[in-house]
Amino acid sequence: MIKKFLPKETNFFSMFEKASLNVNRAAVLLVEMMEDMSLAEIKTKEIYEAEQEGDMLTHEVMRSLNKTFLTPVDREDIHALVNSLDDVLDLIWACSDRAMLFKLTDPLPEALELAKTLKETTEFITKAIECLKGKQYSYIQEYCIEINRLENRGDRIYREALVKLFDNIQDPILVIKWKDVYEHLEEANDTCEDVADIMESIVLKHA
Repeated sequence: MIKKFLPKETNFFSMFEKASLNVNRAAVLLVEMMEDMSLAEIKTKEIYEAEQEGDMLTHEVMRSLNKTFLTPVDREDIHALVNSLDDVLDLIWACSDRAMLFKLTDPLPEALELAKTLKETTEFITKAIECLKGKQYSYIQEYCIEINRLENRGDRIYREALVKLFDNIQDPILVIKWKDVYEHLEEANDTCEDVADIMESIVLKHA
C-alpha cells in the first residue's frame, strides 16, 4: 500500500537532470548573445522562456518533495540543489535582461569570456547530475573539482574585466552598465560553485 504513495526515486534525479540541461541551454543562449549583441532581444526572450521553465521545474520538485515520505537523498539537499540551479538560471536571465535594457551594442571580450566560462561550468554540472542519477559518486567529485577550477577562472576574468573597464572606457554611464552585467555573470559563476558544494555533500553522505 505504501508504494503507491511514493514516486520512484529516479523522479527526483530526472527532474534535476531536466533542470541542469535547462540551465545549460540558457548559458549557451547567453554566449550567443555576447557574441552578437544585435541578437540581445531575441536571446533574452529565449532565456526568459528557459527561466520560466526552470521555475516550473522547481515547483514540480517542491510538490513532489511535499508528497514523498522517503526520498533518495536528504530532503534539505534536494531543496538546496534545485534552488541553487534555479538561482543560476535567474542570474543568467538577469544578465541578459540588463544587457538588453541598457542597449549595449558592442560586446566586450571579457563579457564573452565570462559567459563561455559559465557555459562550460553548466556542462560539468549537467555531467555531475547525470552521475548522481547513476550513483557514480567518484565521477561527481572529479566534475566538482572542474567546477571549482572554472569558478576560480571566472573570478580572475572578472577582476581583470573590471580593471580594463575602468581604464579603457571613458563614458561613466557605460562603465556602470557593463559593471552590472559583469557582476551578474560573476555571481552566476559563484552560484555554480554552490551547486557543486551541494553535490559533494550528497556524495559524502551516500558514497
